[in-house]
Amino acid sequence: MELKTHYLYPSTLYTSSEPALVNTILGSCVAVCLYDPVLKKGGINHYMLPLWNGEGLASPKFGNIAIERLIDKLLAMGSNKRNLVAKVFGGGEVINTTISHFNIGERNILVAKEILREHNIKIAGESVGGKNGRKIQFNTHTGAVLQKMIANNQTGS
Repeated sequence: MELKTHYLYPSTLYTSSEPALVNTILGSCVAVCLYDPVLKKGGINHYMLPLWNGEGLASPKFGNIAIERLIDKLLAMGSNKRNLVAKVFGGGEVINTTISHFNIGERNILVAKEILREHNIKIAGESVGGKNGRKIQFNTHTGAVLQKMIANNQTGS
């Protein structure tokens, strides 16, 4: 079966009733993959910052918005929340900094784990943190995620 492919840009999310392969590239951003093994449906988000502060647009650029919207979309497609399983990727500290409040990758990871825990959604797998980026491919029909690490070739100045 030939699966359609989709490239997921930052600040977006993707769900489909039809099987699809979704590709994205992560640095400090995080992607949460949700999968319903009963309905064989899934979805993925790609967010850049952990929390929306209430100003401006509540967009999926922010983890707390992106994860809630992804859950809502899967529920609207007929999933039962207790059947959902999650996989979390990204959150690498790809920008060298000594300023702790920048640790965006780490904060992105924490918000994913916190919101999934609040919803009682089990994290079945994760590849988070570190200094490298990741290229991932999520299969919405099987829940499988392929990952390739991207070396951090950044030179400090």
